[in-house]
Order: sequence, then C-alpha cells, then structure tokens
Amino acid sequence: MHRRQLRFALSVATKADKGALFLKSFLARSFQPLYLIRSSPFGAFRCRMMQFGATIIDTSASKLYTKKVKGTAIERGLAFPVCVSVNDVICNNSPLASDELEPLKAGDIVKIDLGCHIDGYISVAAHTLIVPESAGSAPTVDDEMGNVAVAAYNAMLVAAASIKAGTKNGEVTEVVNRVASSYGVNALASVRMHQMKRFVIDGVKEVALKEPTADDLEAGEEKVDECTFEQAEVYAVDVAMSTGEGRPRTSGSLRTTVFKRNVEANYRLKMKNSRYLLREVDKKFPTLPFTLAHFEDERAARMGVTECLAHGLLTPYPVLHEQKDAYVAHFKCTVLLLPSGTSRVTGLDVPGYFKTDKKPDEETQKLLEELAAIAAKKAKKKAAKKKKKKASS
Repeated sequence: MHRRQLRFALSVATKADKGALFLKSFLARSFQPLYLIRSSPFGAFRCRMMQFGATIIDTSASKLYTKKVKGTAIERGLAFPVCVSVNDVICNNSPLASDELEPLKAGDIVKIDLGCHIDGYISVAAHTLIVPESAGSAPTVDDEMGNVAVAAYNAMLVAAASIKAGTKNGEVTEVVNRVASSYGVNALASVRMHQMKRFVIDGVKEVALKEPTADDLEAGEEKVDECTFEQAEVYAVDVAMSTGEGRPRTSGSLRTTVFKRNVEANYRLKMKNSRYLLREVDKKFPTLPFTLAHFEDERAARMGVTECLAHGLLTPYPVLHEQKDAYVAHFKCTVLLLPSGTSRVTGLDVPGYFKTDKKPDEETQKLLEELAAIAAKKAKKKAAKKKKKKASS
C-alpha cells in the first residue's frame, strides 16, 4: 500500500470508528423507549427519535477533534437522517411532525436507520426490533418474522466478511442469495450496498442484494456494474429481506421527505420557497442527505421541494415498502478495508427474541462459527483489559 493510501486508511479508521461508537450508543438506547411511546402519534415519536439521535451524535462528536484545521472547525454530525420504518415499510421513512399517522402498538416491526460523520468520514447503521408490551418484556415473534430477521442479520455478517480486497461484488451477491435461500426468504431488489467516500454516502461501487430478473430490468431496475474491492475503501453493508415477493415499491401514502443535493446541477429558481430551501441546503447539507424536518420553516421547505426536483437540484430517497402482509427485516453495518483485513465497526447483535429452526448452508454456517469465535475472543480480551484497568485505579 502506498504511503498516501496508508495515511488515508488510518484517517478513515480513526474517524469512522469514532462515529460508529455514537451510532451504537443511539441504537442501544433506543430500544427501551419504544414501549413508552406506543400511544403517541407516530409523527411525534419520529421527531423524538430524530432529536434523540441528533443530540447523541452532536453532543458526542463535539467533544472530539476540537482543534481547528487552518482556522476552520472540523465538520461533524448526521450523515443520514434518522428514519423509522414500520411493518411492511422498508426504509427512508422520516415523517414530519405534522403528518397524521397511526400510533405504534405492541408487536409492530420497527426498522431504525441513520448515519453520522466526522470530517466527512461516514459510518451508517440500521437495526430491526419489535415493540414490546412493557419495559423488560420480550415481544412475541411470529416464526416467519424470526426467519427473515435471522436471515437478514446473518446475511449482513457474511457479506461484511466477504467484502475484502481483491474480491468482486458479484461474489458478495451470491453469498447474500445463498443465505436468503436457506431461510426461505427473499432479498429485496433495488436495495444496494454502497462504497462510501469522504462526504459521499452513495459511491460508484455497488453491491446488489440479488441480480435483477428480466421483469426487473423491464420495470426500470438497473444492473450493477462489476467492480473489485480495494484496500482503504469503506462500504455500507445494507441488507433488507422479506417474506414477500422481494420487489420494493414506492409508497403512495407516505410522502418522500429525505433528499440529497445534486451538486452537479444548477438552476435559477423562480419561487421564493424554492430559493429558501436550496439556500438552506447549500449552507447546511451541501453533500449529504437530509430530511425536511431539519428546516425551521417546514411548510416553506415542503412547498419548495417540487421546483427543486423538477430541475434536478435534489435527489429523492423515496419511502419503499413491501406487500401489506409481508414481514420485513433491515440490518446495516459499516466495514473498513484496512491493511490488517476487513473491520466491521457498526451494528449491534441481533435481538435474542428473533429465533428460527432453519439452518444456513454448510459454507455459511462455518463462516458464522468463525465470526462468532473471533467476536468471543475480542469480547474476552476487552473484558480482561477493563478488569485490569479497574484494578489499577
């Protein structure tokens, strides 16, 4: 590895790993409040979750890298807004406080998705859980839900381990499909894993969860170009699976509120609200995704979106959903391709209440056992280090 690549890899590893700690903190602390807000309007709950996530990330990040570089403070904060998608909704659901939606109830499937960055180095994560009846109680989980949750989580683990320097993206797609087949579920077409670069959340290199069929291609799905992974790269390992057809569709009832600035497009906007929105985006979110809830004047932002979209100034992240009776699970982690190997820096353990009687294929099972042994060794080493530090203090 060249010296320049090594310096970049170390910078990525340090800053992305710090960001990963903030995501773990938020996700771990978001579990218990779920039962408390079952009777709250979902829009209000989403606002609380988004504010909670932003507060944890902003507060934690503000304590690091406080020294200015050439007189400029290092940027840090959310790299992808907190999204809370329920039941058959897959991802990108970040409703506004003014939206009137059904309250959460015990047994609802909740997918939480977000990202953060320090100096443009991004970490992302997503997790799936079930709303419990009360604090400390384990929710009742249907067998099919257990299958799809375990399948999606295990697929994320083996996909993350398979992304290493010299490997091609098609090999990772094969691994994901093998896991889905073993558990009798479907990987979701159009959901992609992406390379992430500094201030770029959707890089050029991609990994498809499954190869598009002829019908998919006819419907507008694009085939992913072949690529080879290299050292000093970072990837979002994004896995979503369902018991349905595996063909996400845009929601007709849930509005799109998450967008990203298209930095290559420019246009002299006519409407006052459109100019307000674009001015705020260029100032606060010049490269990374945002939600309309981030704006003080939410009404003006909503009215300004249409003209900005019409002239290609913004890229939408539409809310995706499966068929109504399908169970959906979504897990995401961040991996760094370092000289020492692939390092997974985000993602929590799958909740213990997700269980299944189904087993993965022999090759996948062997890899999962190897990953479990490595994780156990790291945990033991960490516990010993903590014990030694406590004894010396």
